[in-house]
Amino acid sequence: MHYIFCRLSQRFRGFGVAFVTFFAFQPVVASANPGLVDGIPAAIAIDGPALTLVSPVAGASLPSSPARAEDILARLRQGFELDYEDNQRTEAERNWFVRHPEYLTRVFTRSQRYMPYIVAELERRGLPLELALLPIVESAYDPFAYSHGRAAGLWQMIPGTARRFGVKQNWWYDGRRDIVDSTRAALDYLEYLEEINDGNWLNAIASYNSGEGNVLRSVRKNRKAGKPIDFWYLRLPKETSMYVPKLLALVEIVADPARYGVTLPEVPNEQQFVVNDIDSQLDLALAAELAGVDIDMIYAYNPGYNRWSTDPAGPHRLVMPVDVAGDFMATLDEVPVRERVRWQRHKVRSGEAISQIAQKYGTTVSALRAANNLRGNTIRAGHYLMIPVATKPLSAYSQSADARLARTQNRQRAGNKIEHVVRSGESFWTISRRYGVPHRALAKWNGMAPGDPLSIGKKLVVWTDRSGAVDSPATSPVQTANTQRKLRY
Repeated sequence: MHYIFCRLSQRFRGFGVAFVTFFAFQPVVASANPGLVDGIPAAIAIDGPALTLVSPVAGASLPSSPARAEDILARLRQGFELDYEDNQRTEAERNWFVRHPEYLTRVFTRSQRYMPYIVAELERRGLPLELALLPIVESAYDPFAYSHGRAAGLWQMIPGTARRFGVKQNWWYDGRRDIVDSTRAALDYLEYLEEINDGNWLNAIASYNSGEGNVLRSVRKNRKAGKPIDFWYLRLPKETSMYVPKLLALVEIVADPARYGVTLPEVPNEQQFVVNDIDSQLDLALAAELAGVDIDMIYAYNPGYNRWSTDPAGPHRLVMPVDVAGDFMATLDEVPVRERVRWQRHKVRSGEAISQIAQKYGTTVSALRAANNLRGNTIRAGHYLMIPVATKPLSAYSQSADARLARTQNRQRAGNKIEHVVRSGESFWTISRRYGVPHRALAKWNGMAPGDPLSIGKKLVVWTDRSGAVDSPATSPVQTANTQRKLRY
């Protein structure tokens, strides 16, 4: 059965003109094996009011009224506009989702914090609202997801693409996990991909997964051979051939859950946070105290911050839940900038390097230089440095990169636990050969991807059936890392 309806089509970019179009909507058949996240991270709880499970009335898949809905999924349905044909690949993916309703409940519940912001950004740019479901395929809406390909965050951006679109990544901050920076960059990238694919959104979405070069090369080959150049006819990697159908399967289920016997959580149709300009570095524990929330809540809304504070060099902003944002800013304004982090006076000893001091206090050389107006790295014995330090023990910053890595490395696994200190010239591959373990597993045990670089002196944990002496004395502090949620496709 076809549903006939009308909507305002996407504005032509640069003209601000809308055209009314009429077309038939055919609820499609879909299918395959969606990307999963192993275990829902307990560390980032779904805060806020309990969600109500709702199931639309059968046959009411497409709202006819543009009135504001309480459920953002109803708002999404009004902005669905991708055009495609029925096919077995989409049917297979949809069938998987239908057989796993608990998965849909988890990801849509988790999305409530971020989806309203993403939908608003899509509407502001005039982009298809189907793209708001893309983070489900990419990361299951987990901002701490980290894949074997070094992709991080809701939008699973790799380091190179993130840098290309202006996303900052350093010891203090990884904008790929930040909801504001990552969403801006992901949508910039998708707009670019749509443009180079001549307005073909399915090819653009495939390019987001496999890289623009793979799709363009396949298009050129098909065109040269006189074959169709739509996504369904392109020869692409297996993961990409399943990627677009996963998204379309989700679109079909959201468009008409009752048709497929699915009950979806209600996702509030209202912004869940406010982006506050704080003008300076701020200790996250102090931010939690000023806002009257726990520190886990601060990290949940600000997953881009790796350490105990915001980045000294910016961005100087903090995302806060709507119900505390106003009081937080009023209270913060009363705190002098110099008191927003704690300072410690350090006397430089003979032979001490600035890098050693930075490591000792859990900060960076650049932060020390900025705090002490140093142009270079030269320091003199007997002089004093002012060091920005955390107001609480580092263990209190439960979602910092160090704390998340410690939990990953300390998780009990099969075999004997050995600590290995990285030496010059070693890689995950050489270390895995030494202990007889898979190199991907070795990377996972240490919250990294197999392609991540290893620094000399970095401490790794190895779980092996082989007996052997510990490579070096055990130490408690963990120096660096990112958390990982293994993504299966």
